[in-house]
Amino acid sequence: MASRRNVLKLMGGGVVVAATAAGGFLAMNQPSRAARAPWRDAGQYEEFRRRALSYALLAPNPHNSQPWRVRLEGDRALTLFCDLERRLPATDPLDRQITIGCGAFLELLVIAAAQDGFAAIISPFPEGEDMSTLDRRPVARVEFVADKAQPDPLFAQILGRRSNRGVYQPRDVPTPLLAELAKAGAAFGTTAECVGNTPLAARLRDLTWRGHTTEMLTPAALQESVDLMRIGAAQVSADPDGIALEGPVIGAGRLAGVVNRDTLGDPNSTAFQQGLDMYQAMAMSARAFGWLANGDASRTEQLNAGRAYVRLNLKATELGLEVHPWSQALQEYQEMSALYEEVHALVGKGERLQMLFRIGYAAPVIAAPRRGLAAHLV
Repeated sequence: MASRRNVLKLMGGGVVVAATAAGGFLAMNQPSRAARAPWRDAGQYEEFRRRALSYALLAPNPHNSQPWRVRLEGDRALTLFCDLERRLPATDPLDRQITIGCGAFLELLVIAAAQDGFAAIISPFPEGEDMSTLDRRPVARVEFVADKAQPDPLFAQILGRRSNRGVYQPRDVPTPLLAELAKAGAAFGTTAECVGNTPLAARLRDLTWRGHTTEMLTPAALQESVDLMRIGAAQVSADPDGIALEGPVIGAGRLAGVVNRDTLGDPNSTAFQQGLDMYQAMAMSARAFGWLANGDASRTEQLNAGRAYVRLNLKATELGLEVHPWSQALQEYQEMSALYEEVHALVGKGERLQMLFRIGYAAPVIAAPRRGLAAHLV
């Protein structure tokens, strides 16, 4: 039981800590520095493939599952596999989002290799992509050719790239910047569109919020997220993946026994409702949206959507903008089917929507936890 001397009250997301304990409590409940070591280690490897991979593993990916396994081959090749233990069967039953995350990984690999002059030639699904879900077959084989690539200007943004989940400022994004984002995301056969603070953005704001609440009120989908929550710096350090919940308020909630996987997974709990309120504030702050689409005729097109998305994300960083994927309405499970149809009718234009995200301005956020390079090597 929490000591009354150390935690006096937890209410409305706030905490009052006894003065004698406050300094130590705050120091012990800061975000885990160890879990962010891969961001500091990026580029610090002598061998060029490991150097490129150290940037690739910083790619955005669903639920921060980091589903990448890499086998180095010879001295100029590697093969990428999906870590099948890191699939998300409740919210991503067809592994479409996982495949998009693999595409983002591959594009950062290409950009980082080019910084050393290597062209990374990707052969997607070299043993076939005729799969309803990903299996043990490789996602891609990559061969590196020396002195065949020029540095990509977006490389400079890799370490600053974030998926910013904060409340966005009440500030419109200028139309020319939205056009630059759309141009950056129109790559590899993927189309990209962005919309500012218009009636369409208002409809997307409402739709994406309904998608979020549907996911949170679908038991299997909610439990999948809860299982991936890392609550407090110690858990984040031990398992630097998934959904990191850190900081003094989380620490106080853990100490008081009101923030844990049981309460966060219980729609009737105060912790669950406060979390929902927090996300509603995020959702309602969105003034601009973007989306990516393609024919989705193959797994390769899903990879290509991931490659296009990370380029758009890097461009947003260059432009001083924040982006945050809010793609629940694009998911392929039964409880989401009505919203899936609604969002495709609204902006799909006959193509498969691969990513939906909000765009705006917000206070900077800390980098997401990452597993180190060794954890990804077969």
